[in-house]
Amino acid sequence: MLWLLLKKQFTEVFRSYFFDAKKNRMRSKGAIVAWFIFFFAIIVGMLGGMFTVLSVTLSLGLSEVGMNWLYFLLLCGIAIVLGAFGSVFNTFSGLYCAKDNDLLLSLPIPVRTIIASRLLNVYLLGTLYASTVLVPMLAVYWIVNGITFARLICGLLLYCIVTVTVLLLSCGLGWVLAKISVKLKRKSFLTVFIALLGIGAYYFVYFKAQDMIRDLIANAEQYGASIKSGAYALYLFGRIGEGDWLAAAIFTAAAALLTALIWILLSRSFLGIATASGTVDKVRYVERRVKRKGVFAAILGKEFGRFTSSPNYMLNCGLGVLLLPAAGVAFLIMGRTVFEALNGALAVIPGSVTVLLCFALCLLSSMNDMASPSVSLEGKSLWIPQSLPVAAKTVLRAKASVQLLLTCVPMLFASVCVAIVLPVSIPEKLAVLVTPVVYAAFSAIAATAVGVKMPMLNWTNELYPIKQSGAVAIALFGSWLLCAVFGGLYFLVGFLLGAPLYLLVCTVLFGTAALLLLRWLDTKGARIFAAL
Repeated sequence: MLWLLLKKQFTEVFRSYFFDAKKNRMRSKGAIVAWFIFFFAIIVGMLGGMFTVLSVTLSLGLSEVGMNWLYFLLLCGIAIVLGAFGSVFNTFSGLYCAKDNDLLLSLPIPVRTIIASRLLNVYLLGTLYASTVLVPMLAVYWIVNGITFARLICGLLLYCIVTVTVLLLSCGLGWVLAKISVKLKRKSFLTVFIALLGIGAYYFVYFKAQDMIRDLIANAEQYGASIKSGAYALYLFGRIGEGDWLAAAIFTAAAALLTALIWILLSRSFLGIATASGTVDKVRYVERRVKRKGVFAAILGKEFGRFTSSPNYMLNCGLGVLLLPAAGVAFLIMGRTVFEALNGALAVIPGSVTVLLCFALCLLSSMNDMASPSVSLEGKSLWIPQSLPVAAKTVLRAKASVQLLLTCVPMLFASVCVAIVLPVSIPEKLAVLVTPVVYAAFSAIAATAVGVKMPMLNWTNELYPIKQSGAVAIALFGSWLLCAVFGGLYFLVGFLLGAPLYLLVCTVLFGTAALLLLRWLDTKGARIFAAL
């Protein structure tokens, strides 16, 4: 029974490798094999290769000063972070808040068997991520410093200790997320917030990694002395990889003890969390008047609700909502320096910096493309908006308005920030204020039109219309191409008109195209939508 449950867990984790949610059918055996080859190529080739290079760099530098324990400490720390955060959401969704908890608990299966299968699933996935660091770490150390019996056995024990630590952290973080999830009303915003934190942390470490490694190797003895004096347990942990039997015995016993403790805690709390449905506040009914909404306002509210209820939708189609204000604030702080640098490089072509900044803002707005998959996201429920006593053009206008509002407002803020800092003439400042906003309106209407012409309605996973539909690809890459073309044209012939006049021409073109596309949505586009 344990093996069957574990097989079921792994099938759920790798469901997309076996089942094509885009076409709603099982993949062929060749496709399944190809997907797993691709997965292991990423894990072994990309991540494993990256950490092999890091292991070689650290090992050569730290071996020279006799501080291999610091080498193990650093790489094991990276493995623990990667393994824990790589599997924490699987722990949250597979261990505590699985959708089949009620079904499994209703079957004659012991609760401890269910817990064991899910713990093994979490352990194996965490081990998979951690191994991309641990395997190169041990292999490089043994090659550089030689392999002995003590180093071999203690290295394998260190591998087990780290993977068990990953399991314990994953269970702890997953438990916290499960507790929060049970009580949280808007879970989608929590998911988006955590994802953005993870993305930000990744890029921060990525850009700082080389400097940190260089500083670490140069000051290894100083850092090592600080760790020995202030955190001796960490020093002992690193000594395990060097073949220290006492340190290996201490941490192995601690890992075993903590594993037993987590098993006892899970056995006692699993049923409570797995069957929890959240706290419901008691509310006394109070009669009150409800403000009546117009048809368009009601449809618009429904579209906003759809957007804010899906973390995948917000993360993949709404990053511009954050990037545009962030760019505006960054330009307020560093804009004068950026302008002087660009103006010095492009002084031959007057007004080029203004044009470039305008289309840079337009390029950032392309990160908002929530209108292009909005028709496809109706999926099998498309009959609902089609059957309502609402004109099809009203539905399409509401879909376009979500992107228009969520892009034009941040765009206006960013444009004002850029116009304040730019030391240019008043006409150029006005152009900076108007052109990006008109472009944002044009892109919202164009994305809706593309979504109507290229719907994907037979999906079983919302990620497909959001990330892999033709409409999204055209809206995203088409926007990039337009920005590149209109920005590049200024350097070819547009500079003859001057920046204000050239941007005015672009604004008129974008505005005219937006009106024509809106007319198309109200007529032919509405008929296409009604007939889908």
